[in-house]
Amino acid sequence: MVIIIFIAVLWYSGLFFQTFFLHRYAAHQSFKMSRFGEKLCYVLTWLTQGSNYLSAYGYGVMHRMHHAYADTEKDPHSPKYDHNLFTMMWRTKSIYQQINQQKVKIEDKFTKNVPQWEGFDRFASSWGSRLAWAVAYTAFFYFFATAWWQWILLPVAYMMAPIHGVIINWFGHIYGYVNFKVSDTSKNLFHFDWLMMGEGYHNNHHKHGGRANFGGVRWHEIDVTYLIMVLLDKMKLIRLKPVAVVKREI
Repeated sequence: MVIIIFIAVLWYSGLFFQTFFLHRYAAHQSFKMSRFGEKLCYVLTWLTQGSNYLSAYGYGVMHRMHHAYADTEKDPHSPKYDHNLFTMMWRTKSIYQQINQQKVKIEDKFTKNVPQWEGFDRFASSWGSRLAWAVAYTAFFYFFATAWWQWILLPVAYMMAPIHGVIINWFGHIYGYVNFKVSDTSKNLFHFDWLMMGEGYHNNHHKHGGRANFGGVRWHEIDVTYLIMVLLDKMKLIRLKPVAVVKREI
């Protein structure tokens, strides 16, 4: 039971900072927060993602490119241009690293106002940091695993962020329903997105990229992350940008 709880904590804590900080803040800037809050989110992203740590700069720039080039040859991740999810994620990894290490020329529109903390990113993305987290995960399993099958979940701990990416960037462009006609294959993967904390409302998001609430188009589309953001806004820890109410087109 301890191992199941551990995986659930890793899943939802890492996912929250991916969707809240990397996606809705770094890439889309759907809310504002203080410089201290931004730095704190960097540290919390590292603590929750561990060996899977993703840079706000690398993620933010790459995600903007995904929206600009969705389902074209320039898209960093599209099921239309990769034979399987493994080749897609390997290509995504390569593009992310090139962006994060600034080894490729990027247009200004993709980098404008994307937060960057180079020193911390070097530390958090280093092999030393990633291996230390992997050792810590393995030690936790050694002390708390009570059945052989629980060890099957250890690779999930190692690769949590890529698994999150596959669910949305592969399956979220193949399966599900649509509320809006868009120029790409994005779909709403779940009717109630309890698994991905609102990220699964992918079609909604591709239609209204700057909108903080990924759900709310149909009655059952409850965006858990947005509800947390509303609470943080009321506590004056962040400031949400006002958005218009939207209705589905089809």
